[in-house]
Amino acid sequence: MATIVAFHAHPDDECISTGGTLAKAADEGHRVVIVWATNGENGEVPDGFLDDGEELWQRRLKEAARSAAILGVHRTEFLGYRDSGMIGTPENDDPRAFWQADLDEAAERLATVLREEDADVLLAYDPNGTYGHPDHIQVHRVGLLAARKAGTRRVYQTTANRDQIREGFEMARASGIELPENLTREMPDFGSPDSVITTAVDVTGFMDRKRAAMEAHASQIAPDSFFLKFPPEMFALAFGTEWYIRNDGPQPERETSILAGLDVPDGSR
Repeated sequence: MATIVAFHAHPDDECISTGGTLAKAADEGHRVVIVWATNGENGEVPDGFLDDGEELWQRRLKEAARSAAILGVHRTEFLGYRDSGMIGTPENDDPRAFWQADLDEAAERLATVLREEDADVLLAYDPNGTYGHPDHIQVHRVGLLAARKAGTRRVYQTTANRDQIREGFEMARASGIELPENLTREMPDFGSPDSVITTAVDVTGFMDRKRAAMEAHASQIAPDSFFLKFPPEMFALAFGTEWYIRNDGPQPERETSILAGLDVPDGSR
């Protein structure tokens, strides 16, 4: 069986972009590992949400553990960097921030996990980190360098299908669903065009697990949030396919699995 390491920027990223892929792999008997670059200290949280004396990062670590359990993950790790916030904020200039990390040092931290796991597949992000967040862009840079250091056999860049999202937005508007302004405003730089995507994993059979993992991150994804208010069919349309760009380029046909053609031994590792 294969070992998959999914590298993510903050707790909650793992379920939104790769939750179905990870749950599917775990159910098929593969070993699944999640590595987060940061604890997500700079996320937004409603007043009164946290317990007295509780810091947001403490809550997010608990949420990450619940999400990982729901998805069937075997091991979780944090690289120990601080959430960088957005470009232009003071948090982004913090020397402890992931955005400020020495690339070689950060890649070596991740490469250590890849070597320990003898990873067959690494999941990272596309060059723009799907939507331009500095920590997501850094995941791309660090992830690809770590794979080279560790000799990881296959790397997939997690992305979103920009063309499909546009179609989904049009359907939502036609159904009378009001779309958040920031989503439509940021669309030109969101995800990747369909033409560069090499791999589309159908995870519609894992929608309940994916939704439950998202709900586990209640500090960041409130029960009344835009996506969790979707009816099941709309949720499946938005999240039922997970999209990737394979690092060694397009295959003769678009893949439907991140393990397609991968020669791995049977049995536990």
